[in-house]
Amino acid sequence: MLARSLRKIWRLGIKELWSLARDPVMLILMVYSFTGGVYMAATAQPDTLSKAALSIVDEDRSPLSLRIRGAFVPPQFLAPELITLDQADERLDRGRATFVLVIPAGFQRRVLAGRDAALQLNVDATRMSQAFTGSGYIQQIALGEVRGFLQGVRMQAVPAIDLAVRARFNPALTPSWFGGLMEMVNSITMLSVILTGAAMIREREHGTVEHLLVMPVAPLEILLAKLWSMAAVVLLATLVALLLILRTLLQVGVQGSILLFLAGATLHLFATTSLGILMATVARNMPQFGLLVILVLLPLQMLSGANTPRESIPAGLRELMLLAPTTHFVELSQAILFRGAGLDVVWTSFLALLGIGGVLFGLSLARFGSVMR
Repeated sequence: MLARSLRKIWRLGIKELWSLARDPVMLILMVYSFTGGVYMAATAQPDTLSKAALSIVDEDRSPLSLRIRGAFVPPQFLAPELITLDQADERLDRGRATFVLVIPAGFQRRVLAGRDAALQLNVDATRMSQAFTGSGYIQQIALGEVRGFLQGVRMQAVPAIDLAVRARFNPALTPSWFGGLMEMVNSITMLSVILTGAAMIREREHGTVEHLLVMPVAPLEILLAKLWSMAAVVLLATLVALLLILRTLLQVGVQGSILLFLAGATLHLFATTSLGILMATVARNMPQFGLLVILVLLPLQMLSGANTPRESIPAGLRELMLLAPTTHFVELSQAILFRGAGLDVVWTSFLALLGIGGVLFGLSLARFGSVMR
């Protein structure tokens, strides 16, 4: 009896895969989300400085000004272009430079004499993300070079105590590591809900579900077939994104076990695919399902800790989000992929996903049975 039921679930799942293969829109969405979407989220971080255009007006032509000019290097800045003061406004007006740093004549002489010495920084503030971040970068770099120059000239004693800052898990503070991995995590949630719910809505609109219900197939077998087939597709896409896009193309340093992460993703997919079926039984057609997806997925992803730390969320809302599968999946994903955590650290998240998935699956099964009667 069990073997017959498993064969039915297997064959119904194969039918779901064939239905997905004949849906070009879903295929394009899935391929883009786990390839181009992950790559762009990793490389286009608006809060970080990358390849900013910097021009320098060096009227001092001193060893100190030469040292400052050589301190601006990729990837934060493009190679600085040396211009005259008359060209500064034109560079900014034409958008050929985001920053123009002016080193006045006599700058080194004033620094060595201990007098006030000023640098002028002109910023194209229409490029807001780079303007705000880049101004701070340039100030820190220029002041650091001046301090280093003075220390070498005056032979100042090195302080007995120094603060050494070491970044764990992402030593170079590369933004693509965090952005790419979190985009992949968000895509897993989004695609699992959309693929499963859209498959259910499509069958209702075409009358396929009614045909299945008059056949010797139980509602439980129908739901399990949808769950395993859509979860297998998303898991395969996740593996491609993780190995091909993140590790190979973007050189993201994945610290932990990929198999352990896929095991956690499987439990998360159990919960989210059940959520997709539950939402599909509430919606009457595809447009309603699309609106419902927006209302449900946006809060789940924004408040899960994927974009901002959970500590910054208000206390009541933070505790409420413990009922969402995305919270536990983001937590275990960051622990495994960023910090190399093992099962002894993430077992509570695994258990929470299993419990949430069981509740959602039970609700979707009850709702499916009542709607299809």
